[in-house]
Amino acid sequence: MVLHVNTIESGYDIILSRGALDKASCYFNLDRKVIIITDSGVPKEYARTIKDQSKEAYIYTLPQGEQSKSIDNYIKALQFLVEQGMTRTDCVVAVGGGVVGDFSGFVASTYMRGIDFYNIPTTFLSQVDSSIGGKVAIDFMGVKNIVGSFYQPKGVLIDSNTLKTLDKRQLHAGLCESIKMAATSDKELFELIENSKDLDLDLDTIIEKSLIIKRDVVEKDPKEKGLRRVLNFGHTIGHGIESKYGLKGYLHGECVGMGMLPMCSESAKQRIKALLNKYQIPCDIDLSKVEIMDYIKKDKKASGSQITIVYVEELGTFELKKIDIDEIQEYIKRGL
Repeated sequence: MVLHVNTIESGYDIILSRGALDKASCYFNLDRKVIIITDSGVPKEYARTIKDQSKEAYIYTLPQGEQSKSIDNYIKALQFLVEQGMTRTDCVVAVGGGVVGDFSGFVASTYMRGIDFYNIPTTFLSQVDSSIGGKVAIDFMGVKNIVGSFYQPKGVLIDSNTLKTLDKRQLHAGLCESIKMAATSDKELFELIENSKDLDLDLDTIIEKSLIIKRDVVEKDPKEKGLRRVLNFGHTIGHGIESKYGLKGYLHGECVGMGMLPMCSESAKQRIKALLNKYQIPCDIDLSKVEIMDYIKKDKKASGSQITIVYVEELGTFELKKIDIDEIQEYIKRGL
């Protein structure tokens, strides 16, 4: 199926189809010089499949992991584009998870003041979340995504066959982003995930419904001035957990899952927690509240001494609350 995303600039299509990777040239303009950015954790055949469909292509491979979204790697990637003689009429194609998509989009947005960028997310998390909306970024001084921009892709291709190479932990961690969107905006989607007896059979439906939620939000609020903040449910505390503990074994989706629990009513919390347990998502981390508060205070969503949080009283609904940042400690105490 095809989902169209309207943007201020023009808009782009999201292709959602099993086997679409082998037909990428039917959807993207690859009849030019192409830089394919991927990482060492992505099966090599995915990038080669795109290269084989391109007029002239070069593959740039990052080391796997969040640490690759660094200033040093950003400079090296720009050097690679210059060395290959990339011009304004050429393009960057991201093939990988959220790290690759964020990084590639930021490179494309800043090279020659912006060249075309296509995104082929290959993890569940990136397919339902970071592949849409135009947020691109790198990390700096230990703070996630603090240097970035809004830069829309020319197209997104989602082939759920790529999820077959993910281990269950990665798949379930990505599912947290769908749980996040369902908890705030679609009770029926939450119940679908809650009652699923075979996740593989339900994947395409979950991806589609998650994308529709995010598309509708980003179309109404492309620069995160209001409504789009709903997509941050679980992220305020989650990013603090990830910044402090992410390199010690917790995945982004797992951190988001834990970050949701303090930001909802007791009844919603119990159902979300049961769902996290169903998919083996950790939710009993022993947090030092002071330790993660330093990271939360640097959050991009903070404004002076205040921050806007997303709170879920009843599943499928949400409330945006502006609170003093220090009040988050009380939410953490109640929720974890």
